[in-house]
Amino acid sequence: MTDPSAIEIAGVSHRYGQRQALDDLSLVVPAGERFALVGPNGSGKSTLFRLLSTLVPPQCGSISVLGHDVSRETAAVRLEIGVVFQAGSLDRQLTVRENLAHQGHLYGLRGAALASRIDHELARFGLADRAGERAATLSGGLRRRVELAKALLHRPRLLLLDEPSTGLDPAVRAELWERLDELTHNSGVTIVLTTHLLDEAARADRVAILDAGRLVALDSPDALRRTIGGDSVTIDTADPLALAAELTERLSIDARVIDGRVRFELADAHQSIARIVEALPGRVRAITVAQPTLKDVFIARTGHRYESAADFEPATAKHSRKAAGKPEAA
Repeated sequence: MTDPSAIEIAGVSHRYGQRQALDDLSLVVPAGERFALVGPNGSGKSTLFRLLSTLVPPQCGSISVLGHDVSRETAAVRLEIGVVFQAGSLDRQLTVRENLAHQGHLYGLRGAALASRIDHELARFGLADRAGERAATLSGGLRRRVELAKALLHRPRLLLLDEPSTGLDPAVRAELWERLDELTHNSGVTIVLTTHLLDEAARADRVAILDAGRLVALDSPDALRRTIGGDSVTIDTADPLALAAELTERLSIDARVIDGRVRFELADAHQSIARIVEALPGRVRAITVAQPTLKDVFIARTGHRYESAADFEPATAKHSRKAAGKPEAA
């Protein structure tokens, strides 16, 4: 008999009053994967996290965690999962060791067995020399390490993390992912995390992209980027609607207007920049070519930009060329 999948979600829908948070969502997460649920604010990823962590029951559809139904076998599910919430859950007046001991007591651990597990987690996350320090004195990165140690104390097979990089600088985020990679490779723990950071999602084995409660893409980051079919091109112009229409009519380019700029995908686009600028004299303020990113995948699947805030994923192998004597827009 094969081991059950870490998570099986079938036809799950969830509403808050008139707002549809999840809409007929189905997906499977195999055991041992690093799996990212990604989407802008309001995409449904936080609602799905609450369902997976048994904070709220599914309204419609079914969710199974390591073979246990979250509605009928809630207690069994809670023994199998470790949860790290976006908001910190440490008691800042307690020491690191005291926080872990309190967590152990919640799972019925006592005495030498608990002390041994605490020592193991402190060593795994490089916290042994901090065991006697109060949580309030720790940096954000160290507190996140304690949160991970706390979530793993009862040896769960599935670790759920909600926006784990919130408030962490890039260097600490990179260190966090090194810890998660080690955890999967050395202990076989399945990791499922929610994030709005597309560069963070790109480190997972597979990515589920959500928008307005619906699953719009599901695959490995590389496979999703390959679906774009070419380089991503962005043009800054005074009249984006007119320029997009002209690109489509004159050059047979499937151009769209996203966030006030013209966007399209084109194979070997860097070789076509001169031709495009020459075909549109005086119309192009700036043109940017980049290898496709998960943000481009989101735009291609939904027809709108990732979200109104600043872009979260830096473009790779970016190539820009000034046009019409004006610098590229920031």
